[in-house]
Amino acid sequence: MSGRRNETSATTARGSIRRQLFVQLLAVAAILSLAFFLIVREVAGRVAEATQDDILAASATSIADSLRFEGGEVTLDLPYSALSMLGTINEDRVFYRIVADGRTLTGYDDLPQARPSATAPRPQFATFDYRGDRVRAVTLLRPVGSGSTPVQVAVSVAQTRLGMAAISARITSIATAIGVGFFVVATALSLLAARSALSPLARMTLSVTRRGPADLRPLRTAAPRELVPFVDALNGFMARLRTALGQSEDFITEAAHRVRTPLATLRAQAEVTYRKLERPEHRQALREMIRAIDESARSAGQMLDHAMVTLRTDSVAHETVRLDELVRETCDRFAPTAGLKDIEIVTELPPAPVVLAGDRILLQNALHNVLDNAVKYSPADSTITVRLSAEPGAPRRVRLSVADQGRGFDGRDLKQLTRRFSRGSNVGDIVGSGLGLTIADEVARAHGGHLDISENSPGAGACIALVLPSA
Repeated sequence: MSGRRNETSATTARGSIRRQLFVQLLAVAAILSLAFFLIVREVAGRVAEATQDDILAASATSIADSLRFEGGEVTLDLPYSALSMLGTINEDRVFYRIVADGRTLTGYDDLPQARPSATAPRPQFATFDYRGDRVRAVTLLRPVGSGSTPVQVAVSVAQTRLGMAAISARITSIATAIGVGFFVVATALSLLAARSALSPLARMTLSVTRRGPADLRPLRTAAPRELVPFVDALNGFMARLRTALGQSEDFITEAAHRVRTPLATLRAQAEVTYRKLERPEHRQALREMIRAIDESARSAGQMLDHAMVTLRTDSVAHETVRLDELVRETCDRFAPTAGLKDIEIVTELPPAPVVLAGDRILLQNALHNVLDNAVKYSPADSTITVRLSAEPGAPRRVRLSVADQGRGFDGRDLKQLTRRFSRGSNVGDIVGSGLGLTIADEVARAHGGHLDISENSPGAGACIALVLPSA
């Protein structure tokens, strides 16, 4: 096939959209996980602290409710439940102090108190260091006594922060576990999102990759809005390419006609002139001119044929072809040419039709070139055998062989003969371009087959066979 199929892609890969999208989503997931961790820890910590404050306030209120005014003095029967409700799970220590008119009735004399305003007697909370520990304290005012001047009693209850530290550690652990779990789930979802976002590109790539070289139809697919301009551009390019290929094929056909016709006319006129000349030197010069015309006509014609074959092998038509009829028709067309050298073309065709899927024009062109070589290199009064049969050992393949009684290959490496402009060393005196077998080989490979070149057996000559898959 053409060397264009072996070219590597000129596109340079720079990074991966999927990787970039995944990394960006991962970064967002990490930021959200960190924010989630901080928010959970902060909210849970505040809730835990508010719960402790409520318990401290309840404990102080319980103590305040036990205050009595008897005999002109404030008395207190300290309830056990007021302190036990603070709990001892984490071995927290509890401190209290009851002050009436600046005098400590009971409790720790050195326990600091935050004095609530008489106009706003809500409990006052404070956190400070006391006796080597960090404590949380609450102070509330409670008027005790009857009359116009009740005694203002300040009740303070404090608790160490060991329990809150333990709760904070548990909250941190739980928030960390939740944050890590959220990040892991977000990572998996980010990977799925990246794949899902790029799946339209993968579908489009698969749709284009599965197409044959002849399929230049517009790409019909449901694409995201962002990919619509790319799909439109690709369809526009394929439309321009389809038009250009059609124009190229028409040009090659027209060029072949316009090149061959003038050269054929020129050769005919040169032949007529050659017969009229008498001087040997003039006849020799004209003979060389006729040979040059033959070489030019053959080279130009076969190069145009090769261009046409190369163009069509990129878009092989898969039509039903009766190969036996094509062989019979082509051999009948060549019979007059072979008859000029008294060469007989013998066809051996099977009784049943031989059908395959392929391009009729390409197959006819390949057989035409092989037959042309056989006639050209065969001596006069010889036979060319065209045989169509099943390939031995491969029943689903057919073998179309052309065997002549010509010069053969004179020990030439047979693999080199399918290269362009490659000819045998023993045919230098015969006009040729070295493209006939190249064309036949490209046509065979375009149809999923191959060209088999061998010496004729038995006897001298060559045997060229196209091995093709049958329908």
